[in-house]
Amino acid sequence: MRVVVALGGNALLKRGEPMTADVQRRNVRVAAEAMAPVAREHQLVVSHGNGPQVGLLALQGAAYRPDEAYPLDVLGAETEGMIGYMIEQELGNLLPFEVPFATLLTMVEVDGDDPAFGDPTKFVGPVYGAAEAERIAAEKGWVFKPDGASWRRVVPSPAPKRIFEIRPIRWLLDQGTVVVCAGGGGIPTMYQPGKERTLVGVEAVIDKDLCSELLARELDADLLIMATDAEAVFLGWGTPEARAIHRASPEAMGRHTFPAGSMGPKVDAACRFAMSTGRTAAIGALADIPAIVRGEKGTLIDKTFGAMTWHG
Repeated sequence: MRVVVALGGNALLKRGEPMTADVQRRNVRVAAEAMAPVAREHQLVVSHGNGPQVGLLALQGAAYRPDEAYPLDVLGAETEGMIGYMIEQELGNLLPFEVPFATLLTMVEVDGDDPAFGDPTKFVGPVYGAAEAERIAAEKGWVFKPDGASWRRVVPSPAPKRIFEIRPIRWLLDQGTVVVCAGGGGIPTMYQPGKERTLVGVEAVIDKDLCSELLARELDADLLIMATDAEAVFLGWGTPEARAIHRASPEAMGRHTFPAGSMGPKVDAACRFAMSTGRTAAIGALADIPAIVRGEKGTLIDKTFGAMTWHG
C-alpha cells in the first residue's frame, strides 16, 4: 500500500518540554520506531507538524532588528529541512542501508483572499503566562490567544490549494524512496497579484492535517494516518461515558462535534479524504501505527463503514 503518515506536534515536542535538539531527536526516534515496520512493507510518505519549531526560530530572530527578522515562510522552509533530516536519520538507523530517503522542501499555494488572514488561529511557539504574552504582544505586534490555561502566539492558517512538488514526490515513491514532505503544512506561497507567474512567500502557517489530506489525495494513497497523542477519537471525552470509536463512516462522524483546537481538524481531514477517494483515513496514537495499518487500533473512517463501532 501507499501510506501517508502525518505526525502530530507531540511526535516532535511534547507540551512543556524544552525546545532543544536532543529532546526533539529523542521524540523523532520514538516516531521512527513506530513507522519503520510500515516502511518495511509499504510505500511510506511522512508529513509532520512544526509549530513549536517555527515559534522558536521566530524568537531567535527577534534578537535582530525588525527588518532583519526572517518571515514565516522562510522559517517554515528551515524547519522542514531540520525535522526532515532528523526523521531521515532515525528511520535510516532502523531500516536496511539500501532504503533511500528524501526530504523535499514543499511549497503549497494558498489564496491571498482567504478569510483566515483576517482571523489568526494557528498556534506557534511556546506557551506563556498572561502578563508575558501581553508584554511580547506590545513589543512585537504579535497576536496571542488562550491555549488551555496558557497563552500562545497565533498566525493566519489559510487552506491549502495546490502542492507544487507533487510530481517529484510521486517519482520518488515510484523509485522506492521514503519521502518526508509537506512539513508543517508546507511552505505557504501565493502568486503575486498582477503577476501571473511570480510566486511569493506568505506570513502564515497552513493547517498540517488539511495539507496532509491534500497530499494523500493527490498521491492516490491507500491509507492516511494522522498520528496524535490519543489512541482514538472519543465520544464523551473526559467523562465517565467516554467511548473510543473504532470504525465509522464519514456520515456517522459528521453527526457529532469534536473540539476545534484538537481533534476537530483531524476528523474533518479524515472525513474529507474518505469521502473524496473512497479509501480509509485513520486517527490514532503514534505507537499504534503498525496496528492501525492492520486495522486493529485507532479510529478508522471509510465510506463502506456504517454506524459507529467501538473499541473494547
